[in-house]
Amino acid sequence: MSSVLIRQVYSEKELLSLKKHQWGVEGDSRSCFSPYSRTQNGATILEMKHRDSCSRPNTNTNQKPENRLISDDIRVKSIQSHIKNILSSQQESPSQTQIPINSGIKLQTLNYIVSITLGGRNLTVIVDTGSDLTWVQCQPCKLCYTQPEPLFNPLISPSYQSVQCSSPACHSLQFATGNLGFCEKDVPTCNYVVTYGDGSYTRGELGRDGLVLGTNKVENFIFGCGYNNEGLFGSASGLMGLGRSDLSLISQTYDMFGGVFSYCLPDSDSASGSSGSLILGNDTSVFKNTTPISYTRLVQSPQLYSFYILNLTGISIGGVDLNSPNFDKNGVLIDSGTVITRVKPSIYAAIKAEFLKQFSGYPPAPSFSILDTCFNLSGYDEVSIPTVRMQFEGDAEMSVDVSGMFYFVKRDASQVCLALASLSYEDEIGIIGNYQQKNVRVVYDTKEMRLGFAKETCNFN
Repeated sequence: MSSVLIRQVYSEKELLSLKKHQWGVEGDSRSCFSPYSRTQNGATILEMKHRDSCSRPNTNTNQKPENRLISDDIRVKSIQSHIKNILSSQQESPSQTQIPINSGIKLQTLNYIVSITLGGRNLTVIVDTGSDLTWVQCQPCKLCYTQPEPLFNPLISPSYQSVQCSSPACHSLQFATGNLGFCEKDVPTCNYVVTYGDGSYTRGELGRDGLVLGTNKVENFIFGCGYNNEGLFGSASGLMGLGRSDLSLISQTYDMFGGVFSYCLPDSDSASGSSGSLILGNDTSVFKNTTPISYTRLVQSPQLYSFYILNLTGISIGGVDLNSPNFDKNGVLIDSGTVITRVKPSIYAAIKAEFLKQFSGYPPAPSFSILDTCFNLSGYDEVSIPTVRMQFEGDAEMSVDVSGMFYFVKRDASQVCLALASLSYEDEIGIIGNYQQKNVRVVYDTKEMRLGFAKETCNFN
């Protein structure tokens, strides 16, 4: 979906122009990939796009909004189930690089992609802070979804090596993926399987090869070589795991980047071709933020070590602070792979009531999938939307950009919904999704165990 947005701040409201709002026209998937990078002040910057900028043409746009939200809801429910299973079992367990990051809409999902070079081959992968293992589709493929880029072929990479069953990396799979590494009879190679919240999965062997991120070479990078892959990965060649376990890209490059990365997610506007950036390393001088970075601590949980958890202490709508006894309870996850932000039912009820109070006089529209605060704005050229700010422990704050406020179901704006949703139960953990992270510089500092926010108009160039 795409929109032309005009930003103008009026006190605690922002102006959203509805003119020229339409679903993006999908282009040639071969031209969408983004192997762009640059070095600046010692930082290597990788371009980041929305995944839909790389999809095959699809004329059935009517089903897209619902399918995206259904997939997102399945992912959220699976995350909640995974967390409950972990908690119930009580399992414990200086250089800079910047990469372009882009909207993934044309890859048929609301996720974000970057390009990497693995074993000498340029590949486009989904960025996911909610998982750990990086993997790509490999030859010979037993079951693979269609991708425009050639499959990675370990046989023609002179530096590829299979990971052995006896290796520490194979033993780390259970913590990183929830599944033990396993070996076939009389074959010493370590096999893996990863299942995701929406039912997608990848299976294959664990391998190691040279990884290039911008201008930085990572020797012996451990990743999944997927021979059996199915699910909602669109047309991406695989996935980049930015979690915190030993097998994640952040852990494997700790000596190079110090355990710090950040991103700025662009508008999911395929028509504009907007792109943001994924920066590996802690050189804040290459940021383009327009407000200071405000930091909050990462909540340490031995059981949920791989997740990025924050303490949400409050939310304001149009400058009005909400009252709820459930702020700061159990924390919230921040996740680049979830689309729509979810909050506890009591908090959502307070958000909805205050938003409707301030955004009054507009015709209602039917609910849509997980979204139940919807309007018919087809008769308006522009609307003033109350600002939404999320407050975190340590006086950190994230302001939701106007582009992340409404989910446009209909191209004529006759069905436009507040892009926030309620969890099913009060004891579930909230999730801050990527839709609300657009045009925000989000800094993950695993060394100092903190996470920062600043406003930034995401633009790789």
